[in-house]
Amino acid sequence: MLDISVVILTYNEELHIRRCIENVKNFASHIYVVDSFSTDKTVSIAESLGAKVIQNKWPGNQAMQFNWGLKNLPISTRWVLRLDADEYLTEELKQELSQKLPTVDASISGIVLPREQNCLGAWVHPLKLLRIFEFGKGECEQRWMDEHILLTSGETIEMTNKFLDHNLNSFGWWIDKHNGYSIREAIDLLDIELHLFDKADKLQNIGKDAVAKREKKLKYAKSPLFLRSFLYFVYRYIFKGGFLKGKEVFVWDFFQGLWYRTLVDAKIFEIKKACGNDKTKILAFIKEKYGINAEIVND
Repeated sequence: MLDISVVILTYNEELHIRRCIENVKNFASHIYVVDSFSTDKTVSIAESLGAKVIQNKWPGNQAMQFNWGLKNLPISTRWVLRLDADEYLTEELKQELSQKLPTVDASISGIVLPREQNCLGAWVHPLKLLRIFEFGKGECEQRWMDEHILLTSGETIEMTNKFLDHNLNSFGWWIDKHNGYSIREAIDLLDIELHLFDKADKLQNIGKDAVAKREKKLKYAKSPLFLRSFLYFVYRYIFKGGFLKGKEVFVWDFFQGLWYRTLVDAKIFEIKKACGNDKTKILAFIKEKYGINAEIVND
């Protein structure tokens, strides 16, 4: 067993939780599940596999829930791995971590892992994410979307092998989920553009690839509505060669790169049409129309 604890956030994840826990139970010293009072078999499955489950009412976003877990779980290991219920490590990555983690230098407090996502059977959207960090030296940054682990001190290293994001729900479920995500993405982009919450965006200590992605998002947020989503799709599907990679990549690039981002822009357009750039009116509109207290992320 490695000196690492796995923290998994769940709500009604009976479809994925067994695969996730079984993937790491012979690898990690402790497995913790922070559950938001699931109504399916998530908790019973997790407990039957030896995971410690702790319940906490959903606070509004993943960052707040994960940080609550860090404060309330009895974590005693040097390292923490943040893992979603629909994610799992490849055998190659587990072997690499088993070889390298015990000898990581004391100056290192974060480990970046490559990730790929499954879309209709094809592996798409390669990213590098800071997912392992030294306990007490990292937390999840407070954002509505695109949140990363933020190191409070120390340097990072990267692993060569990857982990996988493979959700087993239908594509219709993905559409519904991203419709819900779109208002949160809209809040995040409005915050970047208008500084809704009067705080600086932190670009350091989240990993080099995440910093590069965040810098691109800052530029994207300042580009014209609707044109930016179209150009982003053209960039991904044409200039990055998505059209050469089959139907699955077309579906991913179209729905995640164009449909979703156009939906986000439509909600921003709706908000600005009603409120202009008045920050107080915007926050009130989001709360009234979408039932979201956007300021809660900063509490």
